[in-house]
Amino acid sequence: MKFQVGDKVLVTAGKDKGKKSVITQVYPKKNKILVKDVNLYTKHIKPMPMIDRPGDKVVKERPLDPAKIAVINAKGEVDRIGYKVSKDGQKTRIFKKTGEVINFKKEKKQVKKS
Repeated sequence: MKFQVGDKVLVTAGKDKGKKSVITQVYPKKNKILVKDVNLYTKHIKPMPMIDRPGDKVVKERPLDPAKIAVINAKGEVDRIGYKVSKDGQKTRIFKKTGEVINFKKEKKQVKKS
């Protein structure tokens, strides 16, 4: 899947068409993408007086199909993602219109060794 967490995207279809947001999670096996504050649905929770739980409405994000989003490049335009393999075998993601390399740095959690 060409999309990664942290990519800026534009929703191109559905009830949130035209919204710009960021990818928060990617599900490659299901071919779905979770986008922040997009595709929100309300789940009603029934009250249970036996355990003192009141009724509630919970707003949740649901995953989207990747066909319903488009990546936004550094200039703020809609673009597509491609790959470029260098001579040493390193694969990098690029924007197809501009040819720019997508700078994406994964944050690694550092564990202290005792």
